[in-house]
Amino acid sequence: MIPPRTRARAAGVLLGYLADLLLADPRRYHPVAGFGTVAAGAERLTHRDSRAAGAAHVALLLGGLGAAAALAARAGDRAGPVWSTTAVAAATWVALGGTSLSRTGTAMAGLLEADDVAGARALLPALCGRDPQFLDTDGIARAALESVAENTSDATVAPLLWAAAGGAPGALVYRGINTLDSMIGHRSPRYLRFGWAAARIDDVANYLGARLAGVLTVACAPLVGGSATGALRAWRRDARRHPSPNAGVVEAAFAGALGVQLGGPTRYRHELQLRPTLGAGPDPAAADLRRGVVLSRWVQAGAAVTAAGLVAALSGVGRNGRRACPRP
Repeated sequence: MIPPRTRARAAGVLLGYLADLLLADPRRYHPVAGFGTVAAGAERLTHRDSRAAGAAHVALLLGGLGAAAALAARAGDRAGPVWSTTAVAAATWVALGGTSLSRTGTAMAGLLEADDVAGARALLPALCGRDPQFLDTDGIARAALESVAENTSDATVAPLLWAAAGGAPGALVYRGINTLDSMIGHRSPRYLRFGWAAARIDDVANYLGARLAGVLTVACAPLVGGSATGALRAWRRDARRHPSPNAGVVEAAFAGALGVQLGGPTRYRHELQLRPTLGAGPDPAAADLRRGVVLSRWVQAGAAVTAAGLVAALSGVGRNGRRACPRP
């Protein structure tokens, strides 16, 4: 028999996914924006050009977030299964961003199909940190598809896994890690040393999620007319050459699934990165971006089902590592 707490967490994970599917991100008063505001204020006090200062900054913010989330989760557990389910669902919804990602990717495909380069350049910062000023239509399509692939893992698969493993605190702390990485975890002069800890913690937090996203991309590729073998081949051949240990997995799998080539020279506002190519095929076009969005949707749904199953699996493991058995 599945314990009530396990049922509450599994239901909360699925309800949080459905809330994101139906409601997307809240337009106003998003808790993540509030955390970002607090982090930016703290940075004015903690910033130094050193890794130690950056590590202290991250520890302070994540420690506070984790403690607050744990207290709220404990109160929900004491209040009963309904409140516990609600807490997990709310935290999961806050941590997810899959529907907003899909809507933005679809909007970008529409702009590219209409040859609205100016509109596409204006929308691109909503997807990624590339400098759109130097990108033509092909460059924007590639940047958008790479962002859809990477954020399928970061904005959906990984937070669902963390919600399954850690409930509401797991989901919220993961989203805090991801937010700090996006704020300070890049290689600009200001954050090269200060943001080192945020970037490394984000790599660890996303490691399993990226690989589950890769597996689900392989499995779901035929649903968009893509190639499962192509996705697996590109993942095994190209992912390790990407500068990110996690983004390379999902971007390579998406490239192989869709039969396109990603990677190559990538310009951010603070630097130009010469990245290796991922996959084998032509440069992606607007139609490929649309297929990528649909593939992302399928991967997100698969991740939600997998995460709910993971809750049940974890609940059956006793403290000594053996499966727990019900008492006679």
